[in-house]
Amino acid sequence: MNDRRFGGRPSFGGPREMHKATCSDCGQETEVPFKPIEGRPVYCRDCYQKHKTDRRPNFRDSRGPSGGSDSEGDSEDQ
Repeated sequence: MNDRRFGGRPSFGGPREMHKATCSDCGQETEVPFKPIEGRPVYCRDCYQKHKTDRRPNFRDSRGPSGGSDSEGDSEDQ
């Protein structure tokens, strides 16, 4: 079997092309596995971890005021 899978793309786990970038938070030079786009922030490993935990979605609030099946309010009417 050849090393290319999934429609001609390299298989996962192989070597990645790394690109030099400057962290948008701390200014440290870093390397990332994607080509940075001007105007979009790029973070070093440490700053990325900080942003990753800051942006964790709160799924309880994402349903909105009427979303989900909250049975607590329904029992009062019966």
